[in-house]
Amino acid sequence: METTPKKGIQGLIENWQSDLIAAVSVALIALPLSLGIALAAGAPAMSGIISAIVGGIVTTLYRGGHISVNGPAKGVIGVILLGIVLMDDGSGQAFNYVLAAVVVSGAIQMLLGLLKLGRLADIFHSSVIHGLLAAIGIIIFAKQIHVAMGTHSDSPSIVQNLIDAVVYLPQANPFVLIIALTGLLLLLFHSKISYRFFHILPAPMWVIILSIPFVYIFNFFDQHTLSFLGKAYEVGPNLLLDIPDNIMDSIMHPNFGKIATIEFWTTVISILIITSIESLAIAKAIDKIDPYKRKTNLNKDLTGIGLSTVVAGLIGGLPIIAVIIRSTVNIHNGAKTKWSNMYQGLLLLLFIVVLSPIMTQVPLCAFAILLVYTGFKLASPAVFKQAYYQGTEQLIFFVCTMVLTLYTNLLIGLLGGLLLALVSHMLLARVPIPRFFKMVYNSGSNLVKQPDGRYDLNIKGIANFLGILKVDKLVSQIPSGADVNIDLSETRLVGMTYMDYLVDYLKMQKNTGAEVVIRGLDSHVSSSTHNRALKISLSSSVAKLSPRQIRLQNLANEKDYQFTSQIDWDTTYLKNFHFFEIRPIERKLNCLNGIYKDLNVSWEIADVTFSEGAAFTAETFNTTLMVLKLNKKIPIFTMEKEGVFENIFDRVMAFTGYKDIDFKMYPDFSKKFLIMGNEESEIRSFFTDDIVRFFENHQIYHLESNGEALIIFDKIKLARTDETVAFINYGKELATLLDMRKNKK
Repeated sequence: METTPKKGIQGLIENWQSDLIAAVSVALIALPLSLGIALAAGAPAMSGIISAIVGGIVTTLYRGGHISVNGPAKGVIGVILLGIVLMDDGSGQAFNYVLAAVVVSGAIQMLLGLLKLGRLADIFHSSVIHGLLAAIGIIIFAKQIHVAMGTHSDSPSIVQNLIDAVVYLPQANPFVLIIALTGLLLLLFHSKISYRFFHILPAPMWVIILSIPFVYIFNFFDQHTLSFLGKAYEVGPNLLLDIPDNIMDSIMHPNFGKIATIEFWTTVISILIITSIESLAIAKAIDKIDPYKRKTNLNKDLTGIGLSTVVAGLIGGLPIIAVIIRSTVNIHNGAKTKWSNMYQGLLLLLFIVVLSPIMTQVPLCAFAILLVYTGFKLASPAVFKQAYYQGTEQLIFFVCTMVLTLYTNLLIGLLGGLLLALVSHMLLARVPIPRFFKMVYNSGSNLVKQPDGRYDLNIKGIANFLGILKVDKLVSQIPSGADVNIDLSETRLVGMTYMDYLVDYLKMQKNTGAEVVIRGLDSHVSSSTHNRALKISLSSSVAKLSPRQIRLQNLANEKDYQFTSQIDWDTTYLKNFHFFEIRPIERKLNCLNGIYKDLNVSWEIADVTFSEGAAFTAETFNTTLMVLKLNKKIPIFTMEKEGVFENIFDRVMAFTGYKDIDFKMYPDFSKKFLIMGNEESEIRSFFTDDIVRFFENHQIYHLESNGEALIIFDKIKLARTDETVAFINYGKELATLLDMRKNKK
């Protein structure tokens, strides 16, 4: 791993080139999305750009993060729409009132950061937050689908907007719809297009660029009608983006005339809660994929984002948060310091000044389809599936919060979801209400330092989202690098949000070289096999092995392997492989270990849980993989079957310096597999005729070397027992082949 980049001006001087290159890609994504987010929120289009520019320039000057990107995000759409509706008094000042609420919420956010209350975001139940974001996704979809279709729904109800989208489909403007569908196809298939030219720009920019020719073909510049299947449809300038020629003309100022009303403070609190929770959650998510493992100062970050939000609100911008998609792109394109965020803000300013005449030729439906796609992802079936996978009760919290939000507003949805989670915990714990709160706030949890320097964190009573601040105080007393034993055996209930906190702490402490163990959950029951699912202790019964675990145990007994069904939180070694450098690993379990004695090669086969994607929309995957420790040096490379798992693997890995290596002597092999790595000559020497033939004759889709070991897996699923045996045989055959090569030399 490279040396951690320096901070401040030294970091600016040393890393300006890599930061600037990354910022170009980020700015190209931020330009269309910032405009689209503002339009979806019912705000002037330029308010999104102003927010992105301020988020880049102002936030960089005072921030706790190292590599995140700040600006407007989809999470703010719902709160701005809410504020405009609540404070619309017919004076035309609704958005100005909202700007005042933005300024006040930013000021409160600054105060929370200065008072070191950034951790308050941890007490919000994770499934409730996901339900809130799913509702935001549906709101975005319901509003923008009509723009993408060229229809209009007058109903203030989001549910009715969705119904109207189906009812009005026969009335959709085909000249608008064809542009939207072209953009949607591009978003869906951009990553699957192998032609390198299409990867020069990000997908959102291609959607914008390819929409412009349609504007000329259909002549959107003049108001007129076009005929399709004998029916006339209106097209004209009203379907195009309308932004001022001069950016100074876009500046708007807040109106504090509603500051004494309940509507104003409902908007303020809604903005404050959504932006604070999302920013802090995304900051922690970005820390997980930071290649230098730096940690965000959450309180300072909250203060910096609050300051930027105040500035943005004063000049007509939307609230500012940390943005996961742009931050991920920033990291993947080689950014090293916080200055990349400033560069993207300055580049956006340059782009909007230079490209303003072109942007006015972009149809609104092109921006709408970007938001429709984003909204769908926030509330897609995969999101519901993920909630169900985490436990039946989590799905209930998720759905109820989402529905309540859709029929009321974001603030009521959040509070209602939290209340539902709390009442459910009371019922599941089966204790009187006074005792329940005593078991939360006065449970007797303690921290004990052992003579050998190890710390025992004994957690007792009810461990749910209400008790996170209490355990955080105990954890703050543990020094970095100290070994920790976390004992949950005396808990009555352990909530998912609490487990999220403990696992995040475990990973953070392990990164300092410490050994951390979570134990005491063997007698707890759960509605899900998910490692962080809500757990209740109702008896002293010991958890039983599943039929699959019994088969693996029998295999271990028969073949003299070692098997453990317990969760192993130590997944540090897997981070040495590129695949897991950018994918947070949750855990591994059902570990089967053995040695090919005649080869002196050890192996492990385990079920690994990892996540892929953005913070709140991350999808969790389970796969069974083999780690083959070869006890010899080999080139570092990845090998992946062409055309498989496009949504999981990175086909474009330019940010790592990797490139596809073709073997002209083996054209069938090159067509079948994608080989990538830096040490091309060494890799070519490694792939001899016998190695190539071996891989051609075996069905393994992903294999990767870290220089001394290989990880191998077939599909993103848990392996059956017979497939596990096939893994063992495959590993032995490959290890034998490599050993024979070594002996020949």
